[in-house]
Amino acid sequence: MPTLSDPLVIGKFALKNRIIMPPMANDMSSEAGEVNNRHLDHYRVPAEAGVGLVIVEHSYIMPSGKMTRKQLGIYENGLIDGLRSLADTIRTAGASSAIQLTHAGANTTSDVCGCQPTGPSDVPPPKRKETPRPLEVQEIEEIVAAYAQAARRAQAAGFDSIEIHGAHGFLLNEFVSPYTNHRTDRYGGSTENRLRLPLEVIAAVRAQVGPELPLLYRFGASDFMQEGLALDEAREIAPKLVEAGIDMLDISGGLCGSRPKDLTDTQGYFVPLASSIKAVVEVPVIAVGGITDPIYANSVVAEEKADLVAVGRAMLKNPAWAGEALAQLES
Repeated sequence: MPTLSDPLVIGKFALKNRIIMPPMANDMSSEAGEVNNRHLDHYRVPAEAGVGLVIVEHSYIMPSGKMTRKQLGIYENGLIDGLRSLADTIRTAGASSAIQLTHAGANTTSDVCGCQPTGPSDVPPPKRKETPRPLEVQEIEEIVAAYAQAARRAQAAGFDSIEIHGAHGFLLNEFVSPYTNHRTDRYGGSTENRLRLPLEVIAAVRAQVGPELPLLYRFGASDFMQEGLALDEAREIAPKLVEAGIDMLDISGGLCGSRPKDLTDTQGYFVPLASSIKAVVEVPVIAVGGITDPIYANSVVAEEKADLVAVGRAMLKNPAWAGEALAQLES
């Protein structure tokens, strides 16, 4: 029976336990997206406390995909040195590292990105008021190339793995969801067409970084809304993400975001999604969703509902959560 404290090996990628610090936006950067000492301190402490994998917050791959003014960036080569310091800090503190690559799509505002937000169609995600401009095919191709170049920077900076963000209403989620994707070209309509952009991004990133660097995909496995992506379709999509080159699936919400108000009263509110996706893939699956209790977190792994558990806000409140959880489980 697996436990939270067990290591997990994926090829040459070895995690010392099953506890993950998930990517959480903190807006600590300059407006140019640079790493600073606050980032180093922020990630060092939970890594020292015993986290197996630290996934660094969403980092924008190009200016048009920037979500907030002080979001971390990975859109140009001048940022690599700072990112290297961050990866080195996490490694020295004893944890493995990943960095999440994102394009906000219509999840941004014109005030932040300096342009009209773009998306698959002229349908904004929920809670967004600006009407996005549908992307031209040439622009989609440029975004794919930008993901690949961001992955090159992440690899050059020394991160142990890379996560592609396809959840929480970001661009790739917008393309997959029938709620926001009303296109009639090869990027819209059928499941195959709506999935085309994420698969192109995965292929381009894999081609850029080579076969051995682990790739994670944060998959919004349900939008929890009418006309949105539902779990049944997500179960069809997940194996295709793996086939395209994904080594681990990080399961969260789609257009509903990371904290849908109808679910957040329940600890582990996205665990049922993770468990359902785990049943149809042969790669490790991460569960998340308001997890705070070490005993519950361990049960998710022990009962094989997921292979790893991500603890976010509880770890923000108590950066020593991982070490204390492991100690509690051993006592």
